[in-house]
Amino acid sequence: MNLLSSSKKHDVLQSMMRIINERREDIIKANESDLKAFNRDDQALYDRLVVNQSKIDGMIQAIREVDDQDDPVGREISNVTLDNGLKIINKTDPFGTIMIIYESRPDVTIEAAVLAFKANNKILLKGGKEAGHSNRILVECWHSALEENDLKKDWITMLEMNREETQEFLRNPSEKLDLIVPRGGERLIDFVKQHARCAVLISGRGNNFAYVSPNADWKKSIEVIINAKTNKISGCNALDKVLIDKNLPQFNERVKMLNTTLQELGVEVIVDESLTTMLPKNDVLSSENTWSEEFLAMKIVIGSIDNLTDAINKINTYSGRHSSVILTENDNEAQTFMEQVDSAAVYQNASTRFTDGGQMGVGAELAISTDKLHHRGPLGLKQLVTNKYYVYGDGQIRI
Repeated sequence: MNLLSSSKKHDVLQSMMRIINERREDIIKANESDLKAFNRDDQALYDRLVVNQSKIDGMIQAIREVDDQDDPVGREISNVTLDNGLKIINKTDPFGTIMIIYESRPDVTIEAAVLAFKANNKILLKGGKEAGHSNRILVECWHSALEENDLKKDWITMLEMNREETQEFLRNPSEKLDLIVPRGGERLIDFVKQHARCAVLISGRGNNFAYVSPNADWKKSIEVIINAKTNKISGCNALDKVLIDKNLPQFNERVKMLNTTLQELGVEVIVDESLTTMLPKNDVLSSENTWSEEFLAMKIVIGSIDNLTDAINKINTYSGRHSSVILTENDNEAQTFMEQVDSAAVYQNASTRFTDGGQMGVGAELAISTDKLHHRGPLGLKQLVTNKYYVYGDGQIRI
């Protein structure tokens, strides 16, 4: 793979911003075809599928933000000269070819491609069939931008395959794959892990927890929980579970208040067995497996917990290792929680909705990684490179 100059990449991204802007109506019309064919029973997926003028503005802004960032390729990580005279320079290097498999969201077709391209990677885009028309026209825009700047279209490729064809491609790809990123639910992630023959970077699954400490500011806690649950239910950073410490002052009154507040906002509140006497009209947790479930809906589980240690253990047992928050005014307690909870992002007194590349200062993101290798959290431009050692010698041999 050739290394492109920073100026060449800049020219392509400038072309892409202009082309998207010129083809706004075509893009929205293509998206309308997808929306008409979509079953609105899954509101979260429907929300992700919609492309309007505001979404197109966001696509252009994502490209602009990546264009404004420094080129991540060829950056010197270390430079040492050994006693034997060998000069060893470690530099950032492209992965090569990245495949991303994602559901519903056409804006991923923009964000994933712009990040991969700026990091000098080819990318294979396997979007869901529900966004086929939208993805097709966005990839056409990419190809126009590449051709305008005398580059081959294969830098950015859209794959249109059914489940069986995708399975076969993962097992026997037609070209070398260096990294696969499944961005979606647990079934998709398991499918890719089962069949892929190269590195898989796990992302997308939420199931995020909040722990309300006895030292919480209750007004602040209510505001954080409401925002984390209702701000965007289709986000993988939305809140699904709340553990309330039994030692919280005015425990009964406050649990009832939280329940009423959430229900008034249209949230279905499920409770564990410990709260059934207090909230007899609520549905009760039917299965232990529900603690592991990501809802992507106006739905939440509230349970009681004995102490901080039990809360940490429960979160580490059931969460998606995405985002977890402690609501407390005790900084030492918060530090213990944040150090011991095994999540990509841990919070004190703030909504989990901030686990997002743009909100965390990373810019556009490929996904939120819940893996520990090679990166955890938002996968931005700087995270889409690997490294390579350049070793310069003058006839040295190892004895």
